[in-house]
Amino acid sequence: MKKQLFIFFLFISALTFSQSVKLETISPQKSLAFKGGEWLKFRMSYSNFFNAGFSTIEVKETKNLNKDAFHIIGKGKSTGLVSLFFKVKDDYQTFIYRDNLKPYKFIRKINEGGYTKDKEITFNYNTNEATVKNNKSNTETKHPINDEIQDILSSLYFLRSQKLNALKEGDEIELPMFFDQEIHNFKLLFLGEEVIKTKFGEINSLAFRPMVQAGRVFKEQESVTVWISNDDNKIPLRIKASLAVGSLRADLEAFKGLAHPFNIIFDN
Repeated sequence: MKKQLFIFFLFISALTFSQSVKLETISPQKSLAFKGGEWLKFRMSYSNFFNAGFSTIEVKETKNLNKDAFHIIGKGKSTGLVSLFFKVKDDYQTFIYRDNLKPYKFIRKINEGGYTKDKEITFNYNTNEATVKNNKSNTETKHPINDEIQDILSSLYFLRSQKLNALKEGDEIELPMFFDQEIHNFKLLFLGEEVIKTKFGEINSLAFRPMVQAGRVFKEQESVTVWISNDDNKIPLRIKASLAVGSLRADLEAFKGLAHPFNIIFDN
């Protein structure tokens, strides 16, 4: 799980993929799937036997260059038996413009079993450059980007605000993502609609399969499945993954401040 646990918390894996259909560009008039004040909490379990940790993602309103923006804060930590052998304390933050959901700053501070990173990335769309500041080594590097770039946290909120209901089973989504000082093409396969049981009741969902790298962490390329609510919120409900050793699952544990009604078929 090393180097991947919190990325799993956020339902995004920054890896290399092939070409696929691109999403539409967000327009300023489009109703967003989220708003300032949204807060989501997820519970992790390992091999369905014990808790592995918790993560939270919070949305705050802010401004940059006199433009309305969002500050999104994702935090995760291990608990229980997992924490005895492998402690995780991670802090991921992204700052995105409200009108186009493009990131202008990304912060990554992690400590995963002694593996640490402390980086800050700024995105300049006038020069199409990303400046990566490494606070551990006190170094700064510049890298070329395009004007459709996302980071691993902003991509979740960009995707949520797309017209995902227009997808057909078997459609693929491609999104360029900047991670670890280079651009990756994130690819997501739409599996179709499904009703799943949650602690809140039965919920209509859209199921997706991010194509991940098989190897040390994931058992095979199609090991991960993600379910999001089939309503205007498009919030992540559940994720399952078959790992090289065991399995990992994340479930929505609590929420508040949603932008739209949360459609539950049957209250538990």
